[in-house]
Amino acid sequence: MFKQLMIDGLWKNNPALVQLLGLCPLLAVTSSVINGLGLGLATALVLIGSNATVSVIRHWVTSAIRIPVFVMIIAAFVTIIELLMNAYTYELYLALGIFIPLIVTNCAIIGRAEAFASKNPVSASAFDGLMMGIGFTLILVVLGGIREVLGNGTLLNGAERLFGAGAESWKITVFTSDYPFLLAILPPGAFLGMGLLIALKNIIDKKVAEKAAASETKTVVRARVTAES
Repeated sequence: MFKQLMIDGLWKNNPALVQLLGLCPLLAVTSSVINGLGLGLATALVLIGSNATVSVIRHWVTSAIRIPVFVMIIAAFVTIIELLMNAYTYELYLALGIFIPLIVTNCAIIGRAEAFASKNPVSASAFDGLMMGIGFTLILVVLGGIREVLGNGTLLNGAERLFGAGAESWKITVFTSDYPFLLAILPPGAFLGMGLLIALKNIIDKKVAEKAAASETKTVVRARVTAES
């Protein structure tokens, strides 16, 4: 079960690439790796906490009030994360702005609470939240990296906002140019980058499916030859 949850969260049922949930913050904040990583980690922590809590109380919440209760639980965890970011990563908190409290409205979180956590034990629900959170974070980081490199020619710019003053030296300059590719860091660049990632996933899935089908065909042919002989 846990292996399937890992595969689903990271690849087969990735909330960003497959379910296409949480696209508003995903496209808005991924102008850099650090912005994407910060929002991704916040979302993952909310997913883990809300999933575990919903699983604990699932037997005492009636179907008539479950959605409002789930939203209140999610809002409580978002408030905790927001206050922690305000206290310890203030510059990143300012950079992400309204998209931190808007985690409450992320359909990926309420969707996992309703579809999985409300029907499964705590350990599986927490693990599901972890995998879904990591899968969402990976897409934020990859898309942020692509846009940051193309738009600014850097990677990990502003790492000190998340990891402290010691991370200032983490910045990598890939190239310098007087005319950066502004489309990459503008909203249209986010849509184009996301489209390319989805297309790449579809190509990989198709190749894997074709390889599996070819392997299955060879196995059947060999079995028939053996039976005849």
